[in-house]
Amino acid sequence: MTSVEVIIACHTPERPVGRAVASVLDGNGEHASVTVVCHNRDVAEIAAVVAPKHRERVRFLEHRDEFRSASGPFNAGMAQSTATFVAILGSDDILAPGAVASWLSVQERTGADFVITRLALGTAEAGVPTPAVRMHRGGPVDLVADRLSYRSAPLGLMRRAMLESTGVRLVEGATIGGDVAMVTRLMATCPTAYDRCGPPYVIGEDAGDRVTYVVRPMREQLGFFPDLLDAEWFASLPARARRAIGVKLLRIHVFGAVFYRDDVAIWTPSERRALADITARVITRSPGCLAPLSRADRELVDACLDPTVDAAVLVRAAQARRRHGRPATLLTSSPLHLLDREAPLRFMAASLAVRHLPRLRSAARA
Repeated sequence: MTSVEVIIACHTPERPVGRAVASVLDGNGEHASVTVVCHNRDVAEIAAVVAPKHRERVRFLEHRDEFRSASGPFNAGMAQSTATFVAILGSDDILAPGAVASWLSVQERTGADFVITRLALGTAEAGVPTPAVRMHRGGPVDLVADRLSYRSAPLGLMRRAMLESTGVRLVEGATIGGDVAMVTRLMATCPTAYDRCGPPYVIGEDAGDRVTYVVRPMREQLGFFPDLLDAEWFASLPARARRAIGVKLLRIHVFGAVFYRDDVAIWTPSERRALADITARVITRSPGCLAPLSRADRELVDACLDPTVDAAVLVRAAQARRRHGRPATLLTSSPLHLLDREAPLRFMAASLAVRHLPRLRSAARA
């Protein structure tokens, strides 16, 4: 039996699940087995789109629930695993050849319960610069020092015994963000390592029905916040950890939700109140999270908190914070926080290093 079981959730044969399976069995089959969880579909429908040479090597399971969310089938697959480690893989994503072996190498060296994989978008060469970790080779990492909270999905190697003992699971029924609380808790409370230069997990760009990209009401779009902010484990974290998580929630989720709602007609009074309530909750639960934000970010925060601010002003503020390189996007409100780990200058420099270091190392080996 292989030591790693890769769980793939698939809700329709229209997804390229056969490609995902092939990436595991052809490029990582020495160390990994595959389970495909057929979500509200008969096994025969999903198995039919997996290549015959792979089909007999795949364990197919059925999982039925009333949700569109992938959390349910992923949880079901992990719960039925008997492997030492598990990993989850989207049906339109792939693992680069050698990824699992690289994760195992990092795990053996560090003893980590969770090994974060490197990510790429579309192709293995298009690296995703998160998390913006410190300049060290793959090894143990820290939630705050290595800015781990910017990773929003539990992609990589997870020790199954740790998942069972802690009860950490994806949030079932969440249409978006059902993985954020899980991955944040793992990185904050379990020994974690980062496979910084290994072959990546490649996020597919050819699926047109990813629920993540659908614009929804604010309380649904950010409905996963309470599972994180109101949890006992979050409240017990050190203040520095809660602060770092709060910065990320604002930058990525709150600001992102505003940016992609650039039609002022979307911003009804109820939506504005929801935005104000959600923003205020992050700030309250994560004291100090405003300090490392840029001046442009702070202007957007002010607009988010005040439902009486014109919607056009809100939209312009969300667009302005993305015009990188201007003083307003680089400087913090107080010079005391200019070189904060989460402030723009250091964060951007670290992101560039993460994006380019794997290429430089590959070139050096060549």
